[in-house]
Formats: sequence, structure tokens, C-alpha cells
Amino acid sequence: MAVSICAPKVLCWTTSFLLMLMASLSKAVLDAHYYDHTCPQAEKIILGTVYEASMHDPKVPPRILRMFFHDCFIRGCDASVLVDSTPENQAEKDGPPNISLASFYVIDDAKTRLELACPRTVSCADIIAIAARDVVTMTGGPYWNVLKGRKDGRVSKAAETINLPAPSFNVTQLIQSFAKRGLGVRDLVALSGGHSLGFSHCSSFEPRLRNFSSVHDIDPSMNDELAQNLRKKCPKLNKNRNAGEFLDSTSSTFDNNYYRRLVAGKRVFGSDQALFGDYRSRWIVEAFAKDQSLFFREFAASMIKLGKVGVIEKGEVRVKCRVVN
Repeated sequence: MAVSICAPKVLCWTTSFLLMLMASLSKAVLDAHYYDHTCPQAEKIILGTVYEASMHDPKVPPRILRMFFHDCFIRGCDASVLVDSTPENQAEKDGPPNISLASFYVIDDAKTRLELACPRTVSCADIIAIAARDVVTMTGGPYWNVLKGRKDGRVSKAAETINLPAPSFNVTQLIQSFAKRGLGVRDLVALSGGHSLGFSHCSSFEPRLRNFSSVHDIDPSMNDELAQNLRKKCPKLNKNRNAGEFLDSTSSTFDNNYYRRLVAGKRVFGSDQALFGDYRSRWIVEAFAKDQSLFFREFAASMIKLGKVGVIEKGEVRVKCRVVN
């Protein structure tokens, strides 16, 4: 057995090599081919489950995409958003920003099928990541190879959902929030394009419609026609909890119309519209508005990057996504 002896304060080549090897291994946690041998049918099973659910309920795609964002932005992509609350602990899904999350049953159904095909193999965190890619592709967006090998976390706390970026955030707040997850301004603008799909209740944008400031009743960055339309849909003392507006005029199709409407001042969320009003993000918005293929490439790259946030190596593979093993 070879023995390496290093003089004090002298870097030992063997030690250096081992450290570099360990560093490279620590970065190689995720792999696009992770289940090729242990569960080769995993992605096919997930796609089939998501497709069937989407055919029955068109709200499924935006809900799954939002679920992925909300999971990764708290403790990282560890499926903590799926855990049910208990008498001893209020979980993430019951935190105020997550009350409107839905379609958890889709992930449950996929997990049930996967447990039959390859027990205790595919993590719930990977199911969400793959399903998020599938709903984007199914609705006309880009395809990318999802890196896999995530483990499921054992902790989920509703109080931590306060760290999710709010619809009222300005660009500085958004940049800071994304930076904490290792994401830059281009990632911020690209991932905001996820709002190409979906619907929002009045409570998320109502502050833009009345008493916006001491000078303006309505947010001046909002298109006048849109503002008046939203005021009708969201009247004062509105008791209809389901009232709201689609996030995009093509809300069931993933495209770059999000950015074209942003340029026109027709975004529902203040945080979205702010991207066009700030020099740090405006040029990226304009580029995506002009070139859908560019947006698709950047969105896919940013989704891969987001999917690496907070990945844990020593978690578990839950048997049921709603319950820690």
C-alpha cells in the first residue's frame, strides 16, 4: 500500500487529487440516466399519468408547474411541498402562499404506479421535476432532459413559505430572492415565463386596481383596458373566492405571448410587470418577446438550473409522497 507523506504547509498532490475527486463527485449527484437500469419506464409512467389527468382537467399543467417552483424555492427540490400536515406540524402546503396549490393527486397517482413497477426507487422530488417538464412540453413548450437522482426531504414547515417571492415584489426583491437560490437575472426573467400558463385569484393582484398609491388609484404600469376589465371581475367586497383572471391570453399554451403582453403593460401580477420597468431585466423581456425559440432555450436551461437547487443526498425515497417514511 502506497503511503503519501506531506511536509507541513506543502500541498500534497495525493490529498489535492482526492479533494478534487470528492468535489467532482459531490457535483455529480444528478444524472439524466439515473433510472435507466433501476426503473427504465419511470418517465413513460409519469408522462402517461400527467397526460391522462390533463385531458380530464386543463388546470393540471399550470398547477404542476407552479408546484415545482414552490417546492424548489423553499428547502430546495425535495418534495417537501407534498407532505401533509399533522397535529404536531403544519406543513408547507398549508402555508398562506400555498393554499391555492392543487392537483397533488396527480403526483400521488404517478407514485402509486411507480411503486408497482419499481418499488422504493423513484423519489417524489424527481416525479415533480419530470412532471413539470412534461406539462410544459404538452402545452407547446420546450423539451429538456431532466436530471434525476433527487432524494425526498423529511422536513416541511408552513412558516418557511414566507420565503416565496410574492406577486407584489419589485425587481430588486425578485433578484435577491432568486440569488439566494443561485439563480441570476436571466433565470428570473425566463422562469417568470411560467406565468404563460394558469389563472390567478383577485387577491393576488387586487392591490394594483384600487388605492395603489397616494398619487394613483390604479397601478400606472397597467394597461388601462386591462385595469378596467379586472376591476369589473374583482369588485369591492367581492365574495366570490373563485373570481380572477387568466395569467395570459393564451393561458393553455406555453409560448412567448407572456413577454409580448408584458411589453404592452398587460400583465396581471405587479411582479411580472415590474420586469419591463427595470433596466436590469427589460432588455431580456424584449429579447424573449421577439424570439420565442430564444425564450424556450433559456427557459429549459433555467428549469434545469432550478432543479438543482437544494438537492439533498441523504434524504429518502418516500413510499407515499404525502407522508415521510
